[in-house]
Amino acid sequence: MTADSPSRRAPETARELLGEMRRWPIFDPHSHIDPHRPAARDLDEVLGYHYYTELAHSSGMPAADVAPELPPRARAENLARRLSALDNTVQHSWLIEIARTFHGFQGDRIGPGEIGDLYDRALHDRDGAAWDERVWKATNLERVFLTNEFDDPLEGWDTDRYVPCLRTDDLVLKLHEPRTIERLRAATGVDVGDGAGLREAVVKLFERFVAKGARACAISLPPDFAPRRAAPKRAVTPIRRAIRGMDLRPDEHDEIRGTVFWTLAECCADFGLPFDLMIGPIRNVYPAGVAGGRDLFDRRVSLHEYRELFNHFAGVTFPVSTLSPDAGAELVAYSWIFPNVLPMGHWWYSNIPAFIAADLKARIQAVPKVKLLGYYSDAYKLEFILPKFDMYRRILAETLAEEGMSKQGWTADRALEVAKLALVDNPRRVFPKRGREGVAAI
Repeated sequence: MTADSPSRRAPETARELLGEMRRWPIFDPHSHIDPHRPAARDLDEVLGYHYYTELAHSSGMPAADVAPELPPRARAENLARRLSALDNTVQHSWLIEIARTFHGFQGDRIGPGEIGDLYDRALHDRDGAAWDERVWKATNLERVFLTNEFDDPLEGWDTDRYVPCLRTDDLVLKLHEPRTIERLRAATGVDVGDGAGLREAVVKLFERFVAKGARACAISLPPDFAPRRAAPKRAVTPIRRAIRGMDLRPDEHDEIRGTVFWTLAECCADFGLPFDLMIGPIRNVYPAGVAGGRDLFDRRVSLHEYRELFNHFAGVTFPVSTLSPDAGAELVAYSWIFPNVLPMGHWWYSNIPAFIAADLKARIQAVPKVKLLGYYSDAYKLEFILPKFDMYRRILAETLAEEGMSKQGWTADRALEVAKLALVDNPRRVFPKRGREGVAAI
């Protein structure tokens, strides 16, 4: 291998590609940002991200050290005493990048000796919207998609910047809970009493969300969920029983969940919205864990269970995320075959460089470039978007430099074309701005 061989030049080439990618605006198609308070007002709101609390707890920190009743500074100080145990993780690298980029931190570790000054630097409660704007501009954001409960009033923010997304977990998985029906009635004005009323209410939700600028519907589903074509007549009695708060048999729960889910897919078809599927989490596996650190996954997920959905709704785009890292090969295969299935981002436990690199390599080698939806932040505060996207862009640059340029002789322009499709152009096209009737605006 010569000194100037393609493989030798790959790291330098990757740096050049990364430099160009960093010039592009960030289009973030999934987050948990609060549009009324998008950036962190103090360091507790950064360290309170579930990654840090769950990693600290798993390495020995009592859950009581981050209890909500503690003062914010005390929680931050308690976590700072534990950060040395997790400074090998990629999540720690996000924290250091946030501290350096937004708060002028110069070190490479945060501990008890640094937390006081850093906490003071990160206090921005008085800055309010001005701080939100500084973080937005420093991150070079174009759009951030939200996670909005179905009864969110969708008022008080710029919906072209912070884009609403109808999250539907409660409708599908918790319709039997009285509070869900109460919320649905209040949000739609429909006196939901049966299947027809339920469908009318769901349609009204879509009408309101689309009128407010929503560009997607989304749901997180457990690994044992299996979509089936709705049978309205068979669902009549289970839905009435659920609405009335009566006890349900397991098969009745399944019937209700399947019917509501199928209704959502029909509405996505009618209103022209993509339906984001986030598949795999099992809730509350570790009840003694810290908030946000109780859910896991197993290997029961199979997209084969979704075949009827993908076939029936050929006109609906399904951006799909799978939680289990070893589900990546199946997602590549379904994206390879189905025109309406797109691999989207790298979610939660799969969002570490080792798993991203393997999935990304397979997607670039096997999935048409016009279908790649590269990344989303899943962030709860704006500050996390930049370090997370930087992590992904570095891996993308390294993968394109090695797999495309070194091995296949691509030019830098060709590699950047693929990168820009994955990061910017495809998300813009898949999630376009829509008119009041749900039609993509031109």
